[in-house]
This record gives sequence, structure tokens and C-alpha cells, in this order.
Amino acid sequence: MAPIPGRPAASPRPGCRSRGVPGRELVAPTVVAILGALAYLAFPDDLAFFTRIIVAALFVMSLDLVVGYCGVATLGHAVLYGAGAYAAGILCVDGLTDPLLLIAAGSVAGVVAGLVTALVILRAHGLPQLVLSIAVVQLAYEAANKARDITGGSDGLSGISPGPVFGLFEFDLWGRTAYVLALVLLIATLVVLRRVVRSPFGLLCRGIKQDPDRIRAIGGTIYGNLVKMYALSGAVAGLAGGLTAVTTGVVGLDSVSFEWSAEALVMLVLGGAGTLYGALVGAVVFTGFEHYVAAVDPYHWLFVVGALLIGVVLALPAGLGSLAAWLRRLLPQGAP
Repeated sequence: MAPIPGRPAASPRPGCRSRGVPGRELVAPTVVAILGALAYLAFPDDLAFFTRIIVAALFVMSLDLVVGYCGVATLGHAVLYGAGAYAAGILCVDGLTDPLLLIAAGSVAGVVAGLVTALVILRAHGLPQLVLSIAVVQLAYEAANKARDITGGSDGLSGISPGPVFGLFEFDLWGRTAYVLALVLLIATLVVLRRVVRSPFGLLCRGIKQDPDRIRAIGGTIYGNLVKMYALSGAVAGLAGGLTAVTTGVVGLDSVSFEWSAEALVMLVLGGAGTLYGALVGAVVFTGFEHYVAAVDPYHWLFVVGALLIGVVLALPAGLGSLAAWLRRLLPQGAP
């Protein structure tokens, strides 16, 4: 509506954020893309390792959706990841070789696994919820181990040979195609999840974590919205699992293990929950320690990770992702 002549135009209400600033939404994905391109050019011999970091980051981001944004206590998130990995691997062994379709199938399997596990885990709260999640992942682990004819059991599922991406880019020994594919999926996932967590649905999930009684009082649905977020988390975790199957050519029982769930939670605590970026930071730090420190001392590298985790929790309770804000608070007022 045009302003009335003689009357000054109304200014935006304080606290209202403009929706017409798409550039701000693209800053973080652009930074990730630049860093990914630099890694590709500077470390061409370590692309397989960087691909593993990206897979871990995707998995931890999926965990952040339910832990950081919804307050769900879970140590069974590997079920969603493993469902995607096994779905992609089994379909590839049975004749489906298109890598994008395999990854999409893994994502769908993650959604199904997320819905099924959510029906169990979300019925409890607090410590019982945590115990239920551990029981779920142990059941899934044993089921995968017993279904040897389908999953390969303790020997793992091998013989996964996906075709070229778009029929043009074959997976090579140096991991260049796998790395570029993983980086593109990471950037696309980050863009989508940032939109989701800032949407009314994402804000509602934050409200459920902070004050579920108030959400009920205003007519919000707790259980249904948590199930939806769990399904979305399953889609991302399944995507990470499918990406692992496609890029490594093997799926083992460790993809659906309690240890993998616990490691993901450690990465999230290191980086910081409820930010999405914390998942990226935590995955880089933890996987980097595992790769380089374990090479120096393969028997005691977890001691270093434990010491790092204690230091981060005590000094930066919000994780390493909050380091920039912590440094700004240390600067004197008026400092640049």
C-alpha cells in the first residue's frame, strides 16, 4: 500500500527480519564450497579421507536435528545411517548401479528407519529414552549380523560397484569423483537444513525442546512434530549411509553399531549442538584426530580425544563452534 501523503512511511517493527536477503543464507554454504575446492586442489592425495569427513558431517548434522533442535536423547542414531548404507549396498549388488538412485534409496530407507525407531524412542523421555535408543541400535546390529545372506554379516557386504555419475564421471582410485559428489551433497543438504530449522516448523521444534508445556498450551502437537523431524533426520542419515556404500564399495556392521552412534554424539558435543555448523566443526576435529593422532599412537589416541572433549566442555559448553563468539566477549569494549 502506498504511503499517505504528508505522513512518514512506517518503519519495520523492531525484531522483524527481512525475507529478501537471500545472500545471508548462502554465506555458510559458500564458505564450505570454497574450503572444499581448496582441499581438492591442495591435498589431491587425501580426497578419500576428506570424503569420510563429509560423510561424518552429514551424519552428525542429522543427529543435530533431533538432539540439538528437539532435545531428544538418543544413542541409537546409527540405525538410520546403517539402513541407508545397507539399502544402497543391497540394491547395487542386485543390479541397480546408478549412484544417485542408490543414494536416494538410502535416504528413503533412512526415513523409514527413522519413522519406525521414532515410534519407539519418542514414547519415553530422559533416561528411559536413552536406554530405549541403545536397545534399538543393539537389536538392529544383531539383526544385521544374523541376516548374513542379505547383509554379509560380520564379513560385511561387498561387491558394491556403482556406475559413473550421470553416466560420465567414473569413480576412480584417487577418490576425485566421490569427493566432488560428497561435497555437492553436503552443500545442498546444508542449504536445505538451514531453511528447515529457520522455518516455523523448525522454530516449533526449538520450542518443544525449551518448553513443551507452553507448546501444548498454545495448541502445538509435540509427538507428531518430533516424528516429522526424526523422519527428516533419517533422510539425511540415510543419505550419508548411502553415500558411504557408493564411495567405499563396502558396508560393515560398524555402520549400524552403538560405537558409531556414540562417536557421532561426541562430534556433536565437540562442535556444538543446535547450530548445524557445530556438526561440521566436530566432524573435522574428531575425524582429524582419529586420522593423524591414531597414526602416531594407535593405542592411546582416544586419551587425547577425551582430554580435548573435557577441555571443550569446561571452557566452551556450547562447543568449538562458539569459539568466535567467546573470543569477541574477551575483547575489550570498542575493540575492532
